[in-house]
Amino acid sequence: MRFATRAAALCAAASGIALATSSHAASPASATLRTPVGAVVAVPAPGVGDERRFMHGIAEASAGNGKTWVFFSSSGLPPRGANRDGSWPHDVYVGEWSPGDAHLSHVRIFIKRPEAQEPVSVAQNAAGDIFVTFEDGWNTPNNVSQRYGVYRQNLAAIKAYPNDVESGGHSGHVAAVGERFVVFYSADWVDGGGVDNLGTGGGVYVQVYDARGRMLSHVDVAAHVREWWPMVAGSPHQALLVWQKYIPGSTSALLEYALFDPSTGKLIRPADSIDAYRVQYYVYAAAYVPAIERFVVEATLEDGRSAVFLIDDAGRRTAELSCLPASVRESGIGVAASTAYVPTRDGRLMALALEPDKIMLRGLQRAPFAWGNTGAIGIQSGADSMHFITLSPAGLREADFNAKREVAPGPADRCATQAAQ
Repeated sequence: MRFATRAAALCAAASGIALATSSHAASPASATLRTPVGAVVAVPAPGVGDERRFMHGIAEASAGNGKTWVFFSSSGLPPRGANRDGSWPHDVYVGEWSPGDAHLSHVRIFIKRPEAQEPVSVAQNAAGDIFVTFEDGWNTPNNVSQRYGVYRQNLAAIKAYPNDVESGGHSGHVAAVGERFVVFYSADWVDGGGVDNLGTGGGVYVQVYDARGRMLSHVDVAAHVREWWPMVAGSPHQALLVWQKYIPGSTSALLEYALFDPSTGKLIRPADSIDAYRVQYYVYAAAYVPAIERFVVEATLEDGRSAVFLIDDAGRRTAELSCLPASVRESGIGVAASTAYVPTRDGRLMALALEPDKIMLRGLQRAPFAWGNTGAIGIQSGADSMHFITLSPAGLREADFNAKREVAPGPADRCATQAAQ
């Protein structure tokens, strides 16, 4: 990756892990939060520094026959962190996982170049083809470039890396919509403000690609403004775009979202999608839930509590649940049938039962490790179980979670559902 200036030119704050020694943690806004005694907690800890220098970005795709490919960016295995000169040496790795496996197997380097290729993001279209994208510090005139490659389900190349989405692009993520791929990325950098006064991105943009990796269209979503960290989820016909907007003088951001139709280039932005919430930087995620035909968005708000809401194909919010435990930065949402799973900052996994117009906090269970702050994914491993993989400065951490081990939410966890009017 790049040198110290490059770290400033992207996303982040220092983060780490801590051990809970008390069952009480104060909320800056409302009710007292209760952290399980002895829980390993994903919160900033002194001396750890920027966790991204070890590992950053994780994603999965079907390998067929019940197997899953897991891609992640890491500075070696085990991760060694930054080079002596401050640059980051991340490569993209791939491993295999099958239900019943405790850990990934056959882990190897998938893409290797000097400098860093991170954070990796992956999408798989209806035909099984896989689009791999990440920001890349190798051989670019603009410090970084958002690059990609397209591969068949068996990882044979269709249009092998390196290909530019945009020179100077960064922080990109990808989703599949039918046969197409939607890359949502940021470009440019504005110094000052943001996390630790490191600055902000300079706009968010979409590019649409076909299954051969050919660009079909480009759309300016929010051009040349201080908006960045773009996240994307795909349904059979649309993509949900989610990003953050800089608030001058504030330590929080505004959450923005829009629906995008890659076949027409149309953006749908209902009034309540603009400046939707004040959120903690980088602590939000989105996914599509086929069982209820809704997108689900989760974000930790500036008051330290999370909100979850559902979005239909017209961009309307159809349900919302707030005052939930804080989530973990850069953790994905695991989806199994009509349940969404979200890692929480107090060392648990939260299970949310979803209906088209209702969200219910079903239960929580303790994780056997601290969630890392640079990426986590959940893969369904059975009718009632999920396999979660989180990145950490020490390497991959993996665990199975079964719904039978969930504990009912306590008074500090429980919130009321609001059906959209």
